[in-house]
Amino acid sequence: MNNKPKHIPVMLTEVLAALSPEAGKTYVDATFGNGGYSEAILKTADCKVIAIDRDPNVKPRADEMKALYGNRFDFRAGCFGDIAELIDFPVDGIVFDIGVSSMQIDQAERGFSYSKDAALDMRMSCKGTSAADIVNSYSEKELADLIYRFGEERKSRQIAAKIIAARKVEPITTTKQLAEIIYQVIFKKPGQPDPATRTFQALRIAVNDELGELERGLDNGLKILKDGGRMVVVTFHSLEDRIVKNFFKQKAGKDTNVSRYLPQKNSDENKELSFCSKAVLPTELEIENNSRAHSAKLRYAIKINKETE
Repeated sequence: MNNKPKHIPVMLTEVLAALSPEAGKTYVDATFGNGGYSEAILKTADCKVIAIDRDPNVKPRADEMKALYGNRFDFRAGCFGDIAELIDFPVDGIVFDIGVSSMQIDQAERGFSYSKDAALDMRMSCKGTSAADIVNSYSEKELADLIYRFGEERKSRQIAAKIIAARKVEPITTTKQLAEIIYQVIFKKPGQPDPATRTFQALRIAVNDELGELERGLDNGLKILKDGGRMVVVTFHSLEDRIVKNFFKQKAGKDTNVSRYLPQKNSDENKELSFCSKAVLPTELEIENNSRAHSAKLRYAIKINKETE
């Protein structure tokens, strides 16, 4: 049995430092993927890990972990936004690794990557509305707005117009078809980021309701976190990081989006966090060794311990 993760967990050292696993405690790996965080937590302390993932393709890896760690590991299939329903008791720490996993990108047939020709799918749960459904049914304005909002793509309107024109000829069903349409608007240049990146990101976020899941996951995760418990979140683009930053600041009693010309509000009444970190970035060495880490940011927070406050 090969128990070594096939993919390198991003910012693993920093995640473990922020989570600070201890023997006898229970932690949640809310985005199991290939189990890199779960296994590292279990190796760090004689604790228990409950893993969550909506992707049915992770089951063999989860079964492998269960065989290796027994009662110390438990897997629950579902969306991490439903964490409070999947786990109905208090836990000591939660870690989220937001976005698509390396394993999903590497499986060409999943349709997450523009670098591999496959069906335009992108569904993490393998059910529901696919990227092809969106591309072939949304209006030009809906596509433009989606690509701009979730992909922060400045040429979203031109891309949407090209998509509409192309689908009149034939349905857009593969990743290669969509990428080639985007390249008609933004030319592909050697050594430069692929022009399809932002549009593919936007579709993936929409297909999987990733930002909504993140908001629900943070809110429901805080509900099941014990006093003094820690929540660690690794994000990969500004939309995700902004949600985490604002959530932590709000729950720590720090006002967000408040004008400097208005009097400061006292937010202590709704304060639930005793600490929230600034963004922690990966080391240059990690970025060199793991390209996925280049856009990563880690933030963590500690829930108020009412007994010591």
